[in-house]
Amino acid sequence: MVHNDEKGVIQLSAVYSEATLGSRGDMTVFSFGNHVIRFKTSPHLKRYEAVKEWDNGYIVCTAVYDNSDAAEEEYIDLVPILKNLYMDPEVLLKPIRKVKVDNSLCV
Repeated sequence: MVHNDEKGVIQLSAVYSEATLGSRGDMTVFSFGNHVIRFKTSPHLKRYEAVKEWDNGYIVCTAVYDNSDAAEEEYIDLVPILKNLYMDPEVLLKPIRKVKVDNSLCV
């Protein structure tokens, strides 16, 4: 939620605590609050299986690729992605406490 403070400065007051991670084709989708961020990933990615760790923008997850049915550990660093979108990762990611996989986001 965005509002102006007493000085007219726009402030972000986030109330979300859970984000979702999903994939479709060569796109990854990271969603939280009113934000949906899509970025390119390997064209061989079939799906994300689980999030093992969330650390303020750094995700350790398992993913399945088209060359194997076994899940592999994958690492995603959202901080440089958000910075390239001119978003403040420190402010945006602070309210997120948990990330879950939801591949239905990408249908």
